Amino acid sequence: MSHPVVEVDPHDEAALREWYDVEAASVRHGRPHALHRTFAALAHPVRDPSPFRRVHLLAVRVDGATAGIAELVLDQAENRHLAELEVHVHPDHRRRGIGRALHDHADAVRRADGRRTVTGELSVAAEDAAASGLAFAEALGFTTVHREEHLVLPLPADPPRTEPPPGYDVLTWRDRCPDEHLDAYLAMRHRMALDVPTGGLDQAPVRLDAERLRTQERRTARSYRQVVAVARHDDGTRAGYSVVFCAHDDREAIQDDTLVMPAHRGHGLGRQLKLATLDVLAREHPDRRALHTWTDPDNHAMRRTNEAFGYRPAELLHQVQRED
Repeated sequence: MSHPVVEVDPHDEAALREWYDVEAASVRHGRPHALHRTFAALAHPVRDPSPFRRVHLLAVRVDGATAGIAELVLDQAENRHLAELEVHVHPDHRRRGIGRALHDHADAVRRADGRRTVTGELSVAAEDAAASGLAFAEALGFTTVHREEHLVLPLPADPPRTEPPPGYDVLTWRDRCPDEHLDAYLAMRHRMALDVPTGGLDQAPVRLDAERLRTQERRTARSYRQVVAVARHDDGTRAGYSVVFCAHDDREAIQDDTLVMPAHRGHGLGRQLKLATLDVLAREHPDRRALHTWTDPDNHAMRRTNEAFGYRPAELLHQVQRED
């Protein structure tokens, strides 16, 4: 049975909400700790596209209703050889060739655009012995090139407190980096891009400049509140940072980057940065019920910090890749 694939108009409210509902049903199926973006986090970027990436939303409809969806992302600045692909089929419509039809259509689009490598992410819950999503990716020729543990911290949390190391303080801001910290923050963000483990992922790090950071901040603020903590040494140098995202109209939070610059490691600053963002969450977002983070299993220092905070393993994230 053939399954025609159509491109979804992001300004078609009904079609986009159907697309979103299928994604949600797929993401949450069999995954008690799944984290799914809000509708606003989907709608804002596709209705007002970024100059740095092009997004194709694809769908298969069965009996007048959306049954499967795909999202194909093509970077427009760096990594022009690369395409990012996510495929989701509603649990009621699986094993009927819909996922394969979506993949094949998206693959034709990315090949026509000259992309030689396609990547994707999928999460396997600790309770999912079958790992059907991973099996589907492997059947399409994808291999896992990197893994990260998805950890969850129930909120409110009260991790053990330690005194900040002598000679350092921690400052915080919301959403927009103050101008006086901009250059140092960009340098730390670039260091994070270089240091973050990516395994065999065929992706070059992206260097942020002030213009791109300001664009990101403005666009992100439409869907998320951003909390940033920065460690500062007495001599004025910035020693590290940590970022937490709180989606509007949601009860989950995301612990994103945490970095300590090499010259300042070994003083427990990672813990202080995480404590600072956690304190902001408790004061300003007391409705949040869980904090999610992803950590390379070989990052032993961060694993120890997360365990001390009370994070517990929930899933294993696979970054998969296939090259022509």
